Amino acid sequence: MFNFKKRSKAELTDKVLESERVYQRGEATVRDLISPSAVKINANYFQIGDIYARSIFVIAYPKFLRTNWFSPIINIDLSMNIAMFIHPIDTTDILKTLRKSATQVQSEIHIEEEAGKVRDPILETALDNIEELRNSLQQGTEKFFRFGLYMTIYEDSKEKLDKVSQTIESILEAQLVYVKPAVVKMEQGFSSTLPLANDELDIANNLNTSPLSTTFPFVSSDLSSNEGVLYGINRHNNSLILFDRFNMENANMVVFAKSGAGKSYTVKLEILRSMMLGTSVIVIDPENEYKYLCETVGGTFVPMSLNSKFHVNPFDLPKLKEDEDPEDVLRSNTASLIGLLHIMLGSVTPEEDSILDAAIRETYAVRDITAQADFNTFTATSFPTMTDLYEVLRNMEGSESLAARLEKYTEGIFSGFINHPTNVEIDNQMVVFNIRDLEEELRPVAMYITLHFIWNEMRSELKRRLVVVDEAWVMMRHEDAASFMFSIAKRCRKYYTGLTTITQDIADFMTSKYGKSIVTNSSIQLLLRQSPASIDTLVDTFYLTDQEKFLLLESNVGEGIFFAGTKHVAIKVVASYSEDQVVTSDPRQLQEIEEAKKELEEE
Repeated sequence: MFNFKKRSKAELTDKVLESERVYQRGEATVRDLISPSAVKINANYFQIGDIYARSIFVIAYPKFLRTNWFSPIINIDLSMNIAMFIHPIDTTDILKTLRKSATQVQSEIHIEEEAGKVRDPILETALDNIEELRNSLQQGTEKFFRFGLYMTIYEDSKEKLDKVSQTIESILEAQLVYVKPAVVKMEQGFSSTLPLANDELDIANNLNTSPLSTTFPFVSSDLSSNEGVLYGINRHNNSLILFDRFNMENANMVVFAKSGAGKSYTVKLEILRSMMLGTSVIVIDPENEYKYLCETVGGTFVPMSLNSKFHVNPFDLPKLKEDEDPEDVLRSNTASLIGLLHIMLGSVTPEEDSILDAAIRETYAVRDITAQADFNTFTATSFPTMTDLYEVLRNMEGSESLAARLEKYTEGIFSGFINHPTNVEIDNQMVVFNIRDLEEELRPVAMYITLHFIWNEMRSELKRRLVVVDEAWVMMRHEDAASFMFSIAKRCRKYYTGLTTITQDIADFMTSKYGKSIVTNSSIQLLLRQSPASIDTLVDTFYLTDQEKFLLLESNVGEGIFFAGTKHVAIKVVASYSEDQVVTSDPRQLQEIEEAKKELEEE
């Protein structure tokens, strides 16, 4: 647009001729390339090409504004431009105005007193507020500003635009902040929200420093407390994420990340720091990642394989407490054994289920283990084994198929794995069950048995404990195993235990009908770097915004989002040099450590 008042006729003629020459030559500028084909401006909305837009502004604020009140609008997943214009006002002018206002209010109070009227609380409150603001301005602790807050929203249809406008109005009006559309001033509203620093709407409210500071748009959550372990650094404000998971409604935690994103590193770091506070830790390790940490802290390392000397008997029963019913414990353990046999035997019909139930009860009865027995007097050799169940099935009518399928675990290629009395002691502060050397088919079986063994120990002895299940997706592929893990996630809080489930195969974990239930029963969720193939599943599960989605896709190793209850922050996991040497999973670093140990031994 030309300013005709300040330009001479010759200048205008030259400008028009130059534009004509450009048009004739067919030249295009950057402005021509990015400009829309047309702009249609209506009274309460405008259209840019195929996009509909509307500018709105804040017209009134409540008496009190809380910090971060504008955050719901900033974080809303909508296409929107937001502009804030802050115009400083000279303190001297405001003090003169306030002095005049104070005089007027005092005069009204005196007039009403002389008339014998009852005092007016509204006038007295107004006078107090004026005097308080005058003192703050006079002392320099507050300044005064004209503040304009404008928003331009964009949608691809008029109906969606109206719906989004109502949504924003509802969010703000719930906080007593009222907005209006820039009726008949849509062009000025659009220009004001472009990154040009032009306040063409010029619709502002008078605010002093304190309420104005609440509109600061970059306010991040804080997860620091006076106790707990250090999980990492808040990437938004560099504060420490110091947290005690046992202070939550439950101490469960889920960790989702792609391979190499630092999930095991993060969990090992938490384990190391938790042990310093006296927490006991039990780990199911499918990839031998926790061995060095276990050796360093003097823990118990239990390798589980077909040739291992360590055995866990799934028929074991926990020590009974005074308030526990032996019949309930026996029934619960029978149900767990049926779930285990479903994994071991494959497809099981309802009729075969009934046979297994009767066979397990008969197997216990052969060893004189009934609801009337005293479980606390039993030793590891008192309980039956899988071989005993096999013998019972062989002699039961209609169980020939079950016995044939079970035979490979008692006399076949997998014999010796789970048909011996338990000889594992877990009275150490850290115990690691390693299943790396087991065949792929036996891994879910081993994880189930180990988790069942841990569950019995949790019920037998109450203490602050973490149970870590790495590569939990292995169990989630089997409905019975997933159901058992979910039951532990729900009930472990009563035994002062927190369950940590770690997985890189998010699809297998979340497609299980128990996957989302385990997530919702975990007060803490940690999402580290993700692959594009799995990010959409996490977006749907955790209701992530586009910004959070891109953050997870672009994060470096050890970076992600940390959820704790209703709060979540962007986290960066950090470790000291000494901690890093203990918890690292980097093969190169591990090789260097092993070489250094050999050199020390040779010396």
